[in-house]
Amino acid sequence: MTCLGRCATLRVLLSAVLLAAPLGCANHRQQVNEIERLPLIDTCDMPRELEKVVMPTYTVEPPDILVIEGIHLVPREPYMLRTLDVLAVQAMGTLPEAPIAGAYPIEPGGTINLGVPYGTVRVAGMGVAEAQQAIAAHLKQYLKDPSVSVSLMQMAASQQLVGQFLVAPDGTVTLGSYGGVSVVGQTLAEAKQSIERHLSQYLDAPKVSLSVFGYNSKVYYVILQGAGLGDGVYRFPVTGNETVLDAIAQINGLEAISSKRIWVARPNRSCEEPQVLPVDWVALTEQGRTETNYQLMPGDRVFIAEDKLVALDTSIAKLISPMERIMGFSLLGVGTVTRFSGNVLQGGGNPSSGF
Repeated sequence: MTCLGRCATLRVLLSAVLLAAPLGCANHRQQVNEIERLPLIDTCDMPRELEKVVMPTYTVEPPDILVIEGIHLVPREPYMLRTLDVLAVQAMGTLPEAPIAGAYPIEPGGTINLGVPYGTVRVAGMGVAEAQQAIAAHLKQYLKDPSVSVSLMQMAASQQLVGQFLVAPDGTVTLGSYGGVSVVGQTLAEAKQSIERHLSQYLDAPKVSLSVFGYNSKVYYVILQGAGLGDGVYRFPVTGNETVLDAIAQINGLEAISSKRIWVARPNRSCEEPQVLPVDWVALTEQGRTETNYQLMPGDRVFIAEDKLVALDTSIAKLISPMERIMGFSLLGVGTVTRFSGNVLQGGGNPSSGF
C-alpha cells in the first residue's frame, strides 16, 4: 500500500473510532436531548401570531432617541438678550427707502444690523426694554423723533429644543444650554413632565412635545448555534409586532448547519428558571399553524440549534486535520528523499539535476 493510501485509510479508521467511542456517543446523545431537558412551561396563554397583545407602556432607557420640540418657551423675567436671539423690531418715521420692520437676529458680537443707512446697534446683555431704548437712541442720529417697538421673537436656546436627543448612558438627555435632565425608567408622559419641570427653572410655564424616534433599548436576539464553528448572535429592536417567524426572516431563514429544533428562551426578572417555549418549525412553516409562532417580548432569545451530524463532522475534522497535516509533511519528506536517493543508487547521475 502506498503512503497516500495509508493516510486515507488512517483517516477512515480514526473517523470510525471517534464515531464508536462511548464518550462521543454519550456526548452526542446528551446534545440531542438538550431541548427535552429544558424547563418547559404551559404555553396556552402565550401571545402568538393571531392572538397578539399590546406591549406594556414604553419606558425610556439608553440608547433611545427622543424627539423634543418646544411649544411654549417664554423666558422668565428678567431675560438678558444673547447672541442668536431674534428680535422683532418696528420703527415709525423711518426713511421711505429704508423701512425698519421685521425680524432681526442678534449677530456674533452682540449687535443687530438695521441695514443701510442705520448701521448696527449693540443689544446683547440688555433686557428687551433696554434694547428698545438703545435702538431708539441710535436711530435719533438719523431720524427725527423715531418711534420704536421691540419684542423678543425667538430665543437662541429655544432653537436647541427642536430635534433628536439621545438618551445618554447615565439616563439623561442634554437640553443644550439648559443642562441635562434624567428620564431613564420613565414613561413618555413622565419624561415630558420631568423635562418641563427642569425647564421651568429658566422659562415661564414651558411646554414641550415628546416622542420616540429610535426604539433602541428594547431588543430581542436570534442565536444561531454554529455546529462547532462559532455561534452567531443577532440583535433586533422590538417594535411590538414581531413573531418567531419574523425573527428568523430577519436572518434570511435557517442555514445549512441548522436543525429544525428551535425554541424561545424568555428571561425572568427574578432568580427563577427562564421560560422556554418550544417551536414546531414544520407545523409553523409547512402547515401554517400558529400555535408556536409566539409574539416576541423584549429580551427574548430565539435559539436555533445546530445540526448534530454537521457538528460531529466538524469535531472529527478538527481532530483529524492536525494528523493529516503531519502526514502530509511526512509524505512530502519521504517522497523527496526517495526521489533523490533512488536516482543516485541506480547510477542516475547528478542528484542535483533531478535526472
